[in-house]
Amino acid sequence: MAELNYKHLRYFWAVAHDGNLTRTAERLNLSQSALSTQIRKLEESLGTKLFEKQGRGLALTEAGRIARDHADAIFSAGAELAATLAQSTGARRVLRVGALSTLSRNFQLSFLRPLIGRADVEVVLRSGPQPDLLAQLEAHRLDLVLLNAAPPRDAATPWIARQIDAQPVSLVGTPGLLAGRSDLTEILSAEPLVLPTIESPLRGGIDALLGRLGIAPRIAAEVDDMAMIRLLAREGAGLAVVPAIVVADELAAGTLVEAHRFEDLAETFTAVTLERRYPNPLIGELFAA
Repeated sequence: MAELNYKHLRYFWAVAHDGNLTRTAERLNLSQSALSTQIRKLEESLGTKLFEKQGRGLALTEAGRIARDHADAIFSAGAELAATLAQSTGARRVLRVGALSTLSRNFQLSFLRPLIGRADVEVVLRSGPQPDLLAQLEAHRLDLVLLNAAPPRDAATPWIARQIDAQPVSLVGTPGLLAGRSDLTEILSAEPLVLPTIESPLRGGIDALLGRLGIAPRIAAEVDDMAMIRLLAREGAGLAVVPAIVVADELAAGTLVEAHRFEDLAETFTAVTLERRYPNPLIGELFAA
């Protein structure tokens, strides 16, 4: 077999993940014909077809899927090597953090505070949905991912999930909505609620609590974004069931008040890393802090 050309392999890898030759050519600033030629040369050197046409796009053959998996490992190892050597040169260190787009901003700031503002550290923070963040972690484009629940793991996903905090959950609202009231059942029965959506790990516990109290809640809004829950509570749209850290500034200022703290409800925060031979040392510093 001819020696593997890694330039051809990288072009194949890009198309394999995009699934579209034209889009990849535009992204790489190449002509479509030039990109096709590079992939054809790789197929010739490997002695097998890697793509087959499927509608207007391309689908991987069985050999193509095997080649893509090997390419993932090859280029991830290259990214890890570059990151490791950069850390060892004494240059300004970088920590790339992904956070679930609906995660509390106050929590993110609290967790990252030991590194924020340091002259020798740059923090790159990206937000997005969980599947995208975990894919970037696997590709070594992120060092750490912050979620509100540990992701499923199997032999093919060597993630390390570590619970880093559990924040108590409170019932909060504007002073006007809560004036003169102290009985929890009365408050929950009388006022509309702003709740996390049913997909939230927190929602099951909230629904169970309301069921035990025999309350059929009047729901003003179901929201998957903690920042939006905070804004709706601040606007008086209803009473919010939310971790206190999300509304810490409003509670301190008196814009919102805490009507009740649910001792048996907590929002968990999880840090997910990848098993690496040379992990980013800044992660250890965060955990130690």
